Amino acid sequence: MSVNIKKPLIGILAFILVLFTMPLGHTVMILIEKIGHEYMYWGAMGLGFLGVLFLLISTKYEGNENAQTYLGLFAGLFIWTGFIEFSFVYIAETLNVAPLMENGEVVTKPEYLIMPSSIGLLIAGTLYFFLDSQTRCNFFMTLKKWTGLNLPLGKVDKKKNFANTTAIETVFVIWMFYIVLLVVYDDKIAGDRHWATYAVMFGSLIWSIYLMSKLIKFNRMAPAIRYAVPTVVVFWNVVEILGRWDFFKEVWVMPSEYIMEVTLITIGFAIAMLLAIYLPQPSKTKALG
Repeated sequence: MSVNIKKPLIGILAFILVLFTMPLGHTVMILIEKIGHEYMYWGAMGLGFLGVLFLLISTKYEGNENAQTYLGLFAGLFIWTGFIEFSFVYIAETLNVAPLMENGEVVTKPEYLIMPSSIGLLIAGTLYFFLDSQTRCNFFMTLKKWTGLNLPLGKVDKKKNFANTTAIETVFVIWMFYIVLLVVYDDKIAGDRHWATYAVMFGSLIWSIYLMSKLIKFNRMAPAIRYAVPTVVVFWNVVEILGRWDFFKEVWVMPSEYIMEVTLITIGFAIAMLLAIYLPQPSKTKALG
């Protein structure tokens, strides 16, 4: 008789699964860049369209929350990397933007130097979701209470496509915290050794621990995966800042030099994915998220 995987293991597994996508996303981007300039943008477009294809496929799984959530997660990651990040790469290259150098090393690549130019679009999109009656994001709902905007919640569409929700959540959360880091890294605003950067790092660590305390209470994998996205991205701020400070080697951005390490990360991700999909879980009940 099979034993259902229960909390807190569901939340922990969801966190590990999404966590592995962070370094692998960097690796995929580096590998696309290494296929040669002639094919780089074609590869990026292919990855972005694969994300779109996943969203289209998700419509065939109406009522299957698990399948739609997984498809949405990868759709968001592929669209972010393929369409969004490489669009900044293209613009930076077209404008001949130079990387930020320190002690003869690149500390910020050109595409990230121009990414803060999108902050207005990020704010506009965030305002839409903040004021939308369909938004069930705990962060937005808490923020509404703090600001006194106790807006009535609209009815949830029973035919809701969870892939769309997961994909747009993934894109916006990654985008938001890229902007946060790039703003505090900017020497004209703060700098990577400024107290503001320390505040972001320790604030992110505390916030991610709080989110993790919520995540381990989930008893179904699909909502746990969706909650793990912001939990992991907030935690990844700590990883990014420590990497910026040279506390460790970011092996995932040097896959040709650290083949074994990147391979182990990939294997770990594959194992976590298989466990998340195939381990029996409790039947659907009212759960957090």
